[in-house]
Amino acid sequence: MQLLELIDKYYNDLPRAKSILIAHSYQVASLAVAVAEHVVQSEPVDKDFVEQAAWLHDIGMLFTDTPKLGCHGDQPYITHGVIGAELLCKENLPRHALVCERHIGVGLSIEDIQAQELPLPLRDMQPQTLEERIVAYADLFFSKTEKGMRTPEMVRTALVRHGHHKVKIFDEWHERFTL
Repeated sequence: MQLLELIDKYYNDLPRAKSILIAHSYQVASLAVAVAEHVVQSEPVDKDFVEQAAWLHDIGMLFTDTPKLGCHGDQPYITHGVIGAELLCKENLPRHALVCERHIGVGLSIEDIQAQELPLPLRDMQPQTLEERIVAYADLFFSKTEKGMRTPEMVRTALVRHGHHKVKIFDEWHERFTL
């Protein structure tokens, strides 16, 4: 199944959410592919997978209660990664599913989930592979509700409220992935 066909399958009756998802996914995929092309010069990376995963990383948002994104489900937005992982596992895309689950911020540890009392399963949801890290990194630069690309400083400011250790992870990624 093609990526847009898969998005259509779940978003056909949600035109506003579909439009927002496609615009955001396009931005994230464009940056993720550029990062992958940069990184592949020094280490192996699956560029095709990065592009596909970037397009699908937020597919689970449709079941969240996020009216500003055109989504009227019953789940909190923080669960969109886990929901997307479940959807993509059903679609026989287990690798893509892991990207969905692990792309929130710079990743969520069991300790993060417990400390913030997040409505998520207690498991490590931090990016493990290079491809997962690239998609999570690219996603940090784009909002679904704001125009334009965030600066690295804007990303740091958003992450610092979750702890300086999150900013440190971003800074390590930024140094490695900067074009």
